[in-house]
Amino acid sequence: MLAWLLIPPALQALAMFVDEGLFHRKRGLPRWERLGHPLDTLTAAACYGFLLAMPRSHPHALPIYIGLCAFSCLFITKDELVHAKACEPLEIWLHSLLFVLHPIVFLCFGWIWDSGGQRWILQGAFASTLALASYQFLYWQLRAKPELERAEPKP
Repeated sequence: MLAWLLIPPALQALAMFVDEGLFHRKRGLPRWERLGHPLDTLTAAACYGFLLAMPRSHPHALPIYIGLCAFSCLFITKDELVHAKACEPLEIWLHSLLFVLHPIVFLCFGWIWDSGGQRWILQGAFASTLALASYQFLYWQLRAKPELERAEPKP
């Protein structure tokens, strides 16, 4: 059963790798995305961190987790009106795939948490999500000068 629960997170990681490594580098990211994408990632990290911090026995744990996940699922859609103009169709399709996987991944990790086992998987998800947010912020703020110049609108 555990192997099945890890398929959606693996697919999400692959899709994120393609989005970050191909599409974002190809078109560059304007300022709103350079800040918004790490925030998107941090909303997911908050969900995984909650699973690590909250015992399953807490009477409000599941409703709080569901609320955090719902917030994250809504928050990540904030950029799509702008993406409709800035992105090519294949990137928009990839975003739709990520939107479908996002709540499924939360469900998988919630199931793992509720089963009481495999805490290391949740720790790995939390650590890798924080690492991705750090990369997104540091790369796009400090390293990606040519991409930034390409993405910013000219006055």
